[in-house]
Amino acid sequence: AAADRVDYFIAISRWVAGRVWRAYRREAEVVYPPVEVERFHPIEPRETYYITVSRLVPYKRVDLIVEAFNRLGRPLLVVGEGPEYDRLAERAGPSVRLLGRVAQDDLAGLLGKARAFVYAAEEDFGIAPVEAMAAGCPVIAYGRGGVRETVVEGKTGLFFAEQTVGALVEAVMRFEAEAHSFRVTTLRRRAERFSRERFLWAFQRAVERAWERFERERR
Repeated sequence: AAADRVDYFIAISRWVAGRVWRAYRREAEVVYPPVEVERFHPIEPRETYYITVSRLVPYKRVDLIVEAFNRLGRPLLVVGEGPEYDRLAERAGPSVRLLGRVAQDDLAGLLGKARAFVYAAEEDFGIAPVEAMAAGCPVIAYGRGGVRETVVEGKTGLFFAEQTVGALVEAVMRFEAEAHSFRVTTLRRRAERFSRERFLWAFQRAVERAWERFERERR
């Protein structure tokens, strides 16, 4: 009943708009949320470590990332806090470092130097991958959810199809074979499509359209 009283739906991704349609049979306009891309910049020379930034809770699947990098033996930095921290610390091999909470300036530096950003969650949008692209850092992501709308396969990152250690290991190996093809300028331009300025413009347009429709319907 409450949903029937909604005048105008705005969703943060086409992924969410699809759920709105399946639940309510209502169209939703997509306005991507703002990302503070201006805080992030590429830093040369880049280093060899991979990075993930996440709240350490089960659905984020950081355990999968840790296990994959244990198997690969590649350096991985895990940034974030949460109830999974102790369990992940116990499972982390010698190539994996858990940094806990990191100051924003330090995080920008870590992303700016990282080889790639790893992301294993299914999210409605996903701000962290956009921040990584703003820092010139390609994204290796599980290919479901809002990340399919922000990351461009083969240009700003690549996807793996299953939330399994094997699928992620294979994706990292594929990335290493193709790493030379990712361009910092392409990554940065893609991230800027989700800037705060772009959000404010899109949200204003959405509100104006909703108001125009309201005015037409009440005449």
